[in-house]
Amino acid sequence: MRKTFKILTLLLLMLNAKTIFAQQILIDQRKQDLLVKDNEIENEKTLAEMYKKLDAKIVELKRNLNALEEKKKNLVKSESNLNSTKNKVTKLEIENQKLENKITTTSISEEEIAKQRLKTKENEVNIQKLKLTQITQQKELEKVISTL
Repeated sequence: MRKTFKILTLLLLMLNAKTIFAQQILIDQRKQDLLVKDNEIENEKTLAEMYKKLDAKIVELKRNLNALEEKKKNLVKSESNLNSTKNKVTKLEIENQKLENKITTTSISEEEIAKQRLKTKENEVNIQKLKLTQITQQKELEKVISTL
């Protein structure tokens, strides 16, 4: 009977030890599950913050892109205006040369020569005006380029 009691006691102690180990394993698993959930929550928060930062950066880059496109349009417009003015100056200078050649090479009346010279002077005035415009446009172009 004593032996049976000892064996029974030993069995009870072994069952208790197994129960304690099983409880400890369950506790450890629960702790691990909680840590995993906490990490997942933290990762989601971090991910959400990063997406917000990325969205803000995208908005900022779009604004910068729009500003650069606007500056590019201004640059193209300034270059176009400058080239147009240069072409006008060139045309007027060519016209003046033709008028001067006409005056010197053909025999025309004094009245016609006076008209031709008057036309030449008008062209010279227009050329000077266009050159002033050209200088202004060149400065505007330089401003636009400096903003880039």
